Amino acid sequence: MRLRKALGAVVGAVGATAAANRVLQSRAGAFEPMLDGEQGTYRWRGFDIAYTEAGDPSDPDLVLCHGINAAASNHEFHTVFDTLAEDYHVIAPDLPGFGHTDRPPLLYSASLYTAFVRDFIEDNTTDATVVASSLTGAYAASAAQEVDVKELVLICPTDSSMGNRTVWLRSLLRAPVIGEAIYNLTVSKPSIRHFHADHGYYDMDNLTEDVVDYEWQSGHQPGARFAPASFVSGFLDPEDDLGETLAGLDVPVTLVWGEDADITPLSEGRDLAEQADAMLVVFGDSLLLPHVEHPGEFVDVVRDRVTSVTVEN
Repeated sequence: MRLRKALGAVVGAVGATAAANRVLQSRAGAFEPMLDGEQGTYRWRGFDIAYTEAGDPSDPDLVLCHGINAAASNHEFHTVFDTLAEDYHVIAPDLPGFGHTDRPPLLYSASLYTAFVRDFIEDNTTDATVVASSLTGAYAASAAQEVDVKELVLICPTDSSMGNRTVWLRSLLRAPVIGEAIYNLTVSKPSIRHFHADHGYYDMDNLTEDVVDYEWQSGHQPGARFAPASFVSGFLDPEDDLGETLAGLDVPVTLVWGEDADITPLSEGRDLAEQADAMLVVFGDSLLLPHVEHPGEFVDVVRDRVTSVTVEN
């Protein structure tokens, strides 16, 4: 009798969790892109890759590659996209498994993202300036070994995010019901605000409710947990050393760093700049998102008109 009651309680809890997951997904529903511009689709290895495009096609190409997190998408560039489109032909994709791009239940990997960035640049641009954030900076650096780019602008780039690869954690987060429930807690609005306050935004007044709502909706789309499951378990960290990769490139590299970043501290930025002989641009009052919190100054960096931030060589 006691065993039957215990089993009944477990079944009931699992059923309630599954129902809660379905409710959250139904509440999210379809959502519109945050970036203004023409919405396009690039077919790549079975994925429909969503991207937003703006600016005069005759202007220099500029690719914006967002970073990796549980609710990542090209919306990361919402404060700079329109201004950059005044001078560039700007293309901002949603990486595989994120945003409005397809999210199949693959075992996502660093090699997949490196190949995507490489192919996207090669197939959609000519001699582009490539802006890439955090872990995607390593993918862009590796891609630049194989395709022609004019310049790399990397925002707090890293080749090491979540430590050693952990198979059981990836399996747990990919699991139906329980894994989905854990992931849903990660992309709840309180969690989104917590992560931004912890290491994203220096000034939380810069985090708007529109962004929180967008990230919540994006994080509750079907299949949304599969790419982040590989991220938090360490499977999206590339094998190649970022400093060695950058040092071997024959293109200008600019590193943009938040002075107060702690996950990827400024000391790492200085070491990387020295190893790669790259320009280091440091933004005060900033953590991992200097381009979001200081959009005007960041646009000046991309335009090679640095005026109001610290520059280190």
